[in-house]
Amino acid sequence: MSNEKNDNLRAKLFTRRALFLAGGQLALLGVLAGRMYQLQVVDGDKYQTLAEDNRINLRLLAPARGRILDRFGKELATGRQNFRVVLIREQSDDVDATLAGLNAIVPIPEHQLRRVRREMGRVRAFMPVTVLENLAWEEFARVNVHSPELPGIQPDVGETRFYPFGPELAHVIGYVASVSEKDVAEASDPVLQLPGFKIGKNGVERTFDRDLRGKAGASQVEVNAFGRMIRELSRDEGLAGADVVLALDLDLQRFAHQRLGEESGAAVVMDVHTGEVLAMASTPGFDPTPFNVGLSKTEWNALRSNPRNPLINKPIAGQYPPGSTFKMVVGLAALEAGVIQPGYSVFCPGSMQLGTHTFYCWKKGGHGSVDVQAALEQSCDCFFYDVARKLGIDRLAEFSRKFGLGERLGIELPGEKPGLMPTTGWKEKALKKPWLQGETVIAGIGQGYVLATPLQLATMTARLVNGGRAVVPRLAKAPPGSAEAAPSLNIEKRWLDLIGRGMFRVMNTPSGTAFKSRITEPGMQIGGKTGTSQVVRISRAERLSGIRRREEDKPWHERHHALFVGYGPVDNPRYACAVIIEHGGGGGSAAAPVASAILREAMRLDPLSRTALAPGPGSPKAEAGTDGPADGKIRG
Repeated sequence: MSNEKNDNLRAKLFTRRALFLAGGQLALLGVLAGRMYQLQVVDGDKYQTLAEDNRINLRLLAPARGRILDRFGKELATGRQNFRVVLIREQSDDVDATLAGLNAIVPIPEHQLRRVRREMGRVRAFMPVTVLENLAWEEFARVNVHSPELPGIQPDVGETRFYPFGPELAHVIGYVASVSEKDVAEASDPVLQLPGFKIGKNGVERTFDRDLRGKAGASQVEVNAFGRMIRELSRDEGLAGADVVLALDLDLQRFAHQRLGEESGAAVVMDVHTGEVLAMASTPGFDPTPFNVGLSKTEWNALRSNPRNPLINKPIAGQYPPGSTFKMVVGLAALEAGVIQPGYSVFCPGSMQLGTHTFYCWKKGGHGSVDVQAALEQSCDCFFYDVARKLGIDRLAEFSRKFGLGERLGIELPGEKPGLMPTTGWKEKALKKPWLQGETVIAGIGQGYVLATPLQLATMTARLVNGGRAVVPRLAKAPPGSAEAAPSLNIEKRWLDLIGRGMFRVMNTPSGTAFKSRITEPGMQIGGKTGTSQVVRISRAERLSGIRRREEDKPWHERHHALFVGYGPVDNPRYACAVIIEHGGGGGSAAAPVASAILREAMRLDPLSRTALAPGPGSPKAEAGTDGPADGKIRG
């Protein structure tokens, strides 16, 4: 009986355990089923996408960069074949030996080797790293012949930026260079992260970089677990960058640059009615190509240490005392304010006394009695000393701003400087000193604190001779009919005509300071104004002795700056020009011949009368005597 009881107990115990075990299994199966439902139904799309991405990658393709063209469609910047050499690290057992072997065939600069090693440390072993670019065909051919002996080296053909006119346009066109970490951080465009991608770093390349850059394409590729490409599944080339059409005339630009020659200087030519900049030369120039492939430290230091500052775009960033080229504005301001009348004259004995200070005219012995036209013609300093003192610095500064002086003009280039038109308030704020009347006298001849850029002087001249309209300089090709958009400065025509006659006499009368640079061809006569900016003050001892060193006997950096502004033709002004030659000596002897030649060429080529290319999609919209030195300062 007890055995039977024990058997029943064991059976009941087994049944309960079986039930518990079955229940646990059912619960586990339920959890497993729920998880499978979660993975396959609820999150199915998510994991399908992740699995697909592990097999298929989307890779960006760099778009072709747009061209930069002159007003007639001539290429100023474009792309061309780039014969280059790349290295794939995983295909070489000894990278250093491979690079040494390549260096024996085509020399690799040390700074390029350092760059290659940095890039190899940032990318995967199967990714190509550019070692050399822009190889000559002979160099590229040698690499192809020896490539079987150089494991990991692959000759390749890509595209690089090409500047066919190099130094003649470098300051305007600018250059492209590699993307920096700062560029990537500041922009949201993923194409910037592509290896070897280049963006505009200066000039038009920088201003219109977004238009020129285009839209990236995409390549869908199948990859393995290590990210290596197996095959390409689809490809979209993207959208090439837009062409940018400039107002520049290439032929006139090259002539202006070549006419400046080896001088350190600048020249600007403008359409007086639309403000289009037809030429903007800065010398010495520099070759923009090395910025594309990477400058060595030696090359960079050579450019930076050059005393003639080849990296500065002098037309917009060089700030100089305008000297006597400023006298038209002084005379016009006095006429407009009623301070003087057309017949007002000043007797010039060669100097003017103000308190205990003597202010000298450039001509020893003076000019005698002169009115405003004769004062411009002969560049009499004493006349403008007197007029500036009567006018006052604040009225002079306010009027000068109507002609684009003392403020940025908004040209489509980075680095434009504002120049300086001082006022009593400016000096008190900036220098913590009161304004002195003698400083007004000096400002009247464009010296002292007054500073202007060559672009401002060209704009000033254009506004003087176009009937008093506030044209604004622009590099992009202007739409037709934009001359009417320039607002009037509301200056009486009779005063503008009076100043214009004075500028005519500068060039076309024997006593004019630029008579030797006149143009005698019918229909091509020009008007203008010379200027000489003192760099080193003439000592009292030199003045009393009457013995002065000739400009050519002085060290280059102590010579005066030579300036000239002009326009032509006089009977129907269309072209305005400003030229400065740093440490060139006298405006009449150094700058006037250069400007006269440039204006003659502008009228001969006459780009405004020839059919120009329509603005491209990358272009912005319509909105966008020898004067003698006088005491003053120079800031560059």
